[in-house]
Amino acid sequence: MSFLRRRKAPENKKAPHPEPEPDVDDDDDDDEKKKNELKIKEKIPKKSEKRVKWSCVDNCCWFVGCVCTVWWGLLFLYNAMPASIPQFITEAITGPWPDPPGVKLQKEGLKAKHPVVFVPGIVTGGLELWEGHQCAEGLFRKRLWGGTFGEVYKRPLCWVEHMSMNNETGLDPPGIRVRPVHGLVAADYFIPGYFVWAVLIANLARIGYEEKTMYMAAYDWRLSFQNTEVRDQTLSRIKSNIELMVASNGGKKAVVVPHSMGVLYFLHFMKWVEAPAPMGGGGGPDWCAKHIKAVMNIGGPFLGVPKAVSGLFSSEARDIAVARAMAPGSLDKDLFHIQALQYLMKMTRTWDSTMSMIPKGGDAIWGGLDWSPEESYLSSKKRKQRTNATEVSGEDEDGSMESKATSINYGRLISFGKDMAQVNSAEIKRIDFRDAVKGSNVASNTCRDVWTEYQDMGIGGIKAVAEYKVYTAGELIDLLNFVAPKMMTRGSAHFSYGIADNLDDPEYAHYKYWSNPLETKLPYAPEMEIYSMYGVGIPTERAYVYRQAPSSECYIPFEIDTSAEEDDEDKCLKDGVFTVDGDETVPALSAGYMCAKAWRGKTRFNPSGIKTYVREYDHAPPSNLLLEGRGTQSGAHVDVMGNFALIEDVIRVAAGATGEELGGDRVYSDIFEWSEKINLPL
Repeated sequence: MSFLRRRKAPENKKAPHPEPEPDVDDDDDDDEKKKNELKIKEKIPKKSEKRVKWSCVDNCCWFVGCVCTVWWGLLFLYNAMPASIPQFITEAITGPWPDPPGVKLQKEGLKAKHPVVFVPGIVTGGLELWEGHQCAEGLFRKRLWGGTFGEVYKRPLCWVEHMSMNNETGLDPPGIRVRPVHGLVAADYFIPGYFVWAVLIANLARIGYEEKTMYMAAYDWRLSFQNTEVRDQTLSRIKSNIELMVASNGGKKAVVVPHSMGVLYFLHFMKWVEAPAPMGGGGGPDWCAKHIKAVMNIGGPFLGVPKAVSGLFSSEARDIAVARAMAPGSLDKDLFHIQALQYLMKMTRTWDSTMSMIPKGGDAIWGGLDWSPEESYLSSKKRKQRTNATEVSGEDEDGSMESKATSINYGRLISFGKDMAQVNSAEIKRIDFRDAVKGSNVASNTCRDVWTEYQDMGIGGIKAVAEYKVYTAGELIDLLNFVAPKMMTRGSAHFSYGIADNLDDPEYAHYKYWSNPLETKLPYAPEMEIYSMYGVGIPTERAYVYRQAPSSECYIPFEIDTSAEEDDEDKCLKDGVFTVDGDETVPALSAGYMCAKAWRGKTRFNPSGIKTYVREYDHAPPSNLLLEGRGTQSGAHVDVMGNFALIEDVIRVAAGATGEELGGDRVYSDIFEWSEKINLPL
């Protein structure tokens, strides 16, 4: 047995590894293993390859989100830090800050006296939702306009739907109610950090004003002026609030400060409030004389703005046209299922208010094919302060004669081609578009939602518009009636653009004429004062060079020709736009003519001889945009609301001063010379 155990024992032990025999196929095995590994790797999805794929939507959204996050973060930090820190940095660079006007005038002993009424302009007043469709669920009383504009990014098509008006009536679409925000917060800031009335309100508060002595006359700026009364009774509310403020302040008359389109709105109000009911407010012929001390108009487009025409004609201004040229098709094609310009046109053409700013007075005011009031304007001309007493001569400040300047045909508001903007009028051969036969297009599934009246014109109608070559102010109304007849039919019931031959004619008692200063009289209020206050020194759109756009689906057939430019800066043509002196939005001619001439003294437009003053503010951009914000000497259309000189003028008048005590007119532009060139019976 022991012998057997000894014989089995070696079987339980591990056998030693045999010596490896030399293998001549080692290299082949290695190659086969590598091939197998490659096959396995190919079956496994590579994460790195997924990361390499680039998505425009994802990357663009991430980029926009990062920019917005950084911007809001910096804005929060800036507002969170003590005011002394940015002030200390700025003073170290530029020297001590001047006292704000409110502090300065408080030290002089000025105190609140006359109640102040603010009338905001187009787009600067907040709008909130009171009733909407299912896509707007959760937005009750949230701002659709003003504030952060968050809903534009979240649900753009829903936002466009709720911001649009009914295309037939100009009022609310079925199932939608968007209403103006009320109180001073309605237009103190447009978006966080971008002031409108806030700086003026803060400075008035320095001398004792508070909410009971200040009133923001907020209204739905999308509506025609008369429809704000029909739908919201806004004109009646303004009347009642002014009466209350005057009565509760010991009978002291109100100082009214309208801005931009609010200037036209309040001009309409002054006729409405004295007109008999039911069309008017029934206040009687002396209501304005009893309740208004002064109307201090800021950036008023009294005679309209050419920018309104380009907006209605092609949904463009120069900035949009340049962006369109830099990224061809980005604003026209189906970007994220949104044809941006087409939706913009569809929406804004339902806003009757935009038609209030179409140029008024025709060729008599804006010029014809061969002349314009500003034809000798030089952008490089030296500037100095002048008054209407300054002798009007043919010399510039540097001694050169105006006749040496090359004449610019600003009267040609729209020209198809740069050559048509400059060629002698005798060489222009035009084919009348008014009787042209329009074609018809069939809407496709991709653009049915952005159907505009251009789709009803057809190729024949579009070609007829371009073949007319040149349009003056007197022909613009016919042009807009041809390209957008439904819009103009609705708008012509509320606005007019001519010059009255006889203001005593009963037809001018209709409200459609009340916002046109050339077709209505100022109220009989000899003690009242009217100011035109506006910025100058900034190139402002005056005329356009257009071309036909390449044909495509759902397209807008006309666009500004951004390739049309002049090397000579005195030609004032850049990116297809001719510019003149103004505040970047309103040309000085439109803002200043009425107070410089048509209302100056007793005229047929100003029967009681209300005193008028022109107060211009020469634009001086901030020395440091980052630290000084939008500047205290800005003349830009909205930024001028923070101009220290303008704010001081408003506060002094509110505290009791007259225009003579302010120093009368203060003028930097050629507004008096341009006004003299307009041959209008007064």
